[in-house]
Amino acid sequence: MGFKMGIVGLPNVGKSTLFNALTRTAAAQAANFPFCTIEPNVGEVAVPDARLERLAEIAGSKQTIPTRMTFVDIAGLVKGASKGEGLGNQFLANIREVDAIAHVLRCFEDGDVTHVEGRVDPVADAEIITTELMLADMESIERRLQNLTRKLRGGDKEAQQQDRLLRAALEALEEGRPARTVAVAEEDRKAWKMLQLLTAKPVLYVCNVDEASAASGNAHSEAVVKMAAEEGNAHVVISAAIEEEIAQLPPEEAALFLEEMGLEEPGLDRLIRAGYALLGLETFFTIGPKEARAWTIRKGTTAPEAAGVIHGDFEKGFIRAETIAYDDFVAHGGELGAKEAGRMRVEGKSYVVQDGDVMHFLHSG
Repeated sequence: MGFKMGIVGLPNVGKSTLFNALTRTAAAQAANFPFCTIEPNVGEVAVPDARLERLAEIAGSKQTIPTRMTFVDIAGLVKGASKGEGLGNQFLANIREVDAIAHVLRCFEDGDVTHVEGRVDPVADAEIITTELMLADMESIERRLQNLTRKLRGGDKEAQQQDRLLRAALEALEEGRPARTVAVAEEDRKAWKMLQLLTAKPVLYVCNVDEASAASGNAHSEAVVKMAAEEGNAHVVISAAIEEEIAQLPPEEAALFLEEMGLEEPGLDRLIRAGYALLGLETFFTIGPKEARAWTIRKGTTAPEAAGVIHGDFEKGFIRAETIAYDDFVAHGGELGAKEAGRMRVEGKSYVVQDGDVMHFLHSG
């Protein structure tokens, strides 16, 4: 299981350039005018994980299959989108379908690239989009509350839960807070997610800086870092222009280029790690002579649920999971060495899978 991250932002902030770099394609037409991305472009990228290569090397696996992550490049938003301005309605519908929002903010000065608001102020840009999403949520909630009236009169339990959650979200929005600031009880989490509120989605601010600021950031990105910390949101500093250059180079040249720029790794790696942390995701591995494979799960996933990510029948017929921690697999030279050292564990249905676990599932049927 990967997850879907929507790349959003005002027009001309570097969304499509970043998307092109991330997916190593030119599918998103990066042009200096608003709405060049009219249909959301969808790209799948492999999640880089050095552990997978190491495990494959030790086990002599013929191929590696990384887990994947989906990026959706969504059309640029403008002020008034909640009222249908620009491509507002389409933009909002596309955001509903993603798990998290990567909010690209322009943190670079460039007279050749027009800013839709006529100035460079990433914090103000963030506020425009947040406000539009909040207005759209408020309108949606008020409409839904009206539609629940008849069911509430009939004492419908599900409608009562929805009504309670919608009102809690509306109260937060009226106070100027996004829906993600609402404290949701464990028993309400599923119903809350089903509401598909735009401002309930976790946000990762992507500071798109100029090439010279890629390693250390600049005054614009520092303002975003401060804002993200105050809101409890994540952030990452990237130069979309550099990422696009790296994406077109062979691996050896890309490594040299990164070194010259004072960067330890591509921005993609940092972006995905930040996305993983944002959504509480982790990775487990299945290793064999044919293939070494990475799988994405949410933190707190049990062994049968992890088996179900591979195949639904594995979860239904789950018996047990033979499990080796990544460090033990490496330290003892693979499965056999880990077994002989007593580092292979047999785990049952209640086991919560840990990041980096190497697993083999036994199942009936």
